[in-house]
Amino acid sequence: MPMAARPHCYEHPHPALTTDVVLFSVQDAQLQVLLIRRGGEPFAGRWALPGGFLEIDEGLETCARRELMEETGIGGIYLEQLYTFGQPDRDPRERVISVTFLGLAPAVSLHPRAASDAAASAWFSLEGVPPLAFDHKDIVDLAHRRLRAKLDYSTLGFRLLPETFTLGELQRLYEIIRGEPLDKRNFRKWVLGLDELTETGAQRRNGNHRPARVYRLKHPERVTIIR
Repeated sequence: MPMAARPHCYEHPHPALTTDVVLFSVQDAQLQVLLIRRGGEPFAGRWALPGGFLEIDEGLETCARRELMEETGIGGIYLEQLYTFGQPDRDPRERVISVTFLGLAPAVSLHPRAASDAAASAWFSLEGVPPLAFDHKDIVDLAHRRLRAKLDYSTLGFRLLPETFTLGELQRLYEIIRGEPLDKRNFRKWVLGLDELTETGAQRRNGNHRPARVYRLKHPERVTIIR
């Protein structure tokens, strides 16, 4: 009997697949992104996003979390899939498609360290991001736009909060991400109307202002879509 024809798909080369993570945190009153300095070629010595090649037996988010842990020592953070980047010339080694993830975490929970093939890791303000390897500047810019847009219809920004906070601290967080001041009365009315916060019973003084009520999230593990 003649051999069956091979499936048509085997006649075509298969691209490699990577994941990259844009991890944001608010530190020193700035929205900052975590970068690693590449230890090998291509772009050795250039700053880049944490990430790497997908193993044949792992899922996309598993890969993103593994690479983030291997290169920075950070784990247990919020991640959501951002976008797929696949321009043919984005990687000089071969045809590489990257599935990118947006990550958020409060600064108090982050202690990055360089590991794996990363020569260093460091936080950069968005205004001070150095020249990046590959198309990672485009990825960072898209992640920032996505974060700002989702502030209007979700509680995604709450993932940057510490365990306890005041309404003034929450407003300041939103102002940092948006890059503009917000009306205090309207913001507090909006936030309290979401029914996502609960009072701790404690108060916190900031400077010479009178003490403010301290809150925590009712459901810190979830992101709510606001209808």
